[in-house]
Amino acid sequence: MKIYTRRGDRGETDLLGGGRVGKDDRRVEAYGEVDELNACLGAAAAASPQPDLRDLVRRIQATLFSLGAYLASPDDARRERAAIPGVCEGDVEELEKRIDALESELEPLRRFILPGGSAAAAAFHVARTVCRRAERRAVELHRAEPLSPVALRYLNRLSDLLFVLARVENRRAGVPDIEWEGRGA
Repeated sequence: MKIYTRRGDRGETDLLGGGRVGKDDRRVEAYGEVDELNACLGAAAAASPQPDLRDLVRRIQATLFSLGAYLASPDDARRERAAIPGVCEGDVEELEKRIDALESELEPLRRFILPGGSAAAAAFHVARTVCRRAERRAVELHRAEPLSPVALRYLNRLSDLLFVLARVENRRAGVPDIEWEGRGA
């Protein structure tokens, strides 16, 4: 398979299951943000010295590919014929279980914290903000073309998990989270 096809040279791209849209289409924006999030998670995993967290990220990346495929295929019937799974309620529940388990390692938050700390924690904070942007693009698409509500819940919960992963990376590295103390602290 060639890496280039020249089909996108005029600012259009193919959707899964057929159809072409502009590269600035809401749907392309949504799955493009999910793709960017996936790349950010790859960078966060590469920065992490924690095997359990790297394994978790790899599983999330596979789920994000399914979500991206779902977002790239607007037709329910074609999506079903092509066996494009998207995400399911079990995927959201798994994120919640991971959040609960990892939070047991952490001190409760008393204030907002500044993003940063170890390199891995900082990478997870960047991934969290990209996840929030992907969620905003998915919500925007959802307002125009209804999506499965579980897709939106997945992105919302994933950003929560990424915040927890950043804090866990710092705790395991012995790097304190820096609390925001207000303006110009």
